[in-house]
Amino acid sequence: MTFEVDAVSNRGATRFSDIIYEKIVGMIADGNFPVNERLPSETKLAADFGASRPVVREALERLRADGLVVSRKGSGSYVRQRPDSSMLKMVPVGSLADVQRFFEFRAGLEAEAAELAARNWQPEDRERITAALLSIEQCLRNGELGAEQDQALHDAIAMATGNQFHITVREWFRPHFAIGHSVTRSLSLKRTLEQIRSVQDEHAVIVEAIFARNETEAHDAMKRHILNARARMFQGV
Repeated sequence: MTFEVDAVSNRGATRFSDIIYEKIVGMIADGNFPVNERLPSETKLAADFGASRPVVREALERLRADGLVVSRKGSGSYVRQRPDSSMLKMVPVGSLADVQRFFEFRAGLEAEAAELAARNWQPEDRERITAALLSIEQCLRNGELGAEQDQALHDAIAMATGNQFHITVREWFRPHFAIGHSVTRSLSLKRTLEQIRSVQDEHAVIVEAIFARNETEAHDAMKRHILNARARMFQGV
C-alpha cells in the first residue's frame, strides 16, 4: 500500500512531518495499525509516504511523545493505544499536530494564570469562577457538552489574574482554545461516568487552590489538568 502526500511549501520538513503524523494517527484510529503491533520500519514508511527518513522519524518522535507509539530497543516502534476515530473528525484536516502543540502552549500559559489568580483574585472573580464551575456541573448532570462553560471557567481564571495580557491572549487565540475544549469534552461524553467526573474533579482542585491563595498548588493543578486534557484526546473509548 502506498500513500501520496502533497508537500506544503513555506513550512518545509516540519510541516510535511505533521501531515505524516496525522495520517499515521488516522491509520491507528482506523485499526490499520493495531494496538501492540509493530509499525512498518522507517524505510518502509518513508517509501509509502514519499518522504525522507528524517521526516518520518520526526513524525514518529511526536507519536511517541503523545503516547500513541512506544519504541522497543532493537525491535522498532509499536502501537501503544488506539484513539477514538471520531476525534479526527472534530479537528480541522492537517491541524492535529498544531492542536497538540497548542495544548503544550496552554500548559505553561494557564498554569501561570492560575498561579496569578491565586495571588490576585477579588470577590467578583470568586463569583465568576464559582458560577462557571457550577455551570459545568449542571451540564454534567444534564448530559450536555459544556464546552462553552468549560471555556468560561478558564476565561474567569484569566480575568482573576489582574493581568490584561492573559485576557488578551485568550481573545487572540479563542478559536484554538475552543477546538481544544470542544474536542476533549465531546470525547469525554463517550466515557464512563467516573472518567467524566475526574475532569470536573480536576477543575475543583484548581478552583480550591486558587481560593485558598495557594499559588504553587494552583499552578501545578492547572498544568496537570491541561496535560491530562491533551492526553485524553488520544485515549480510546
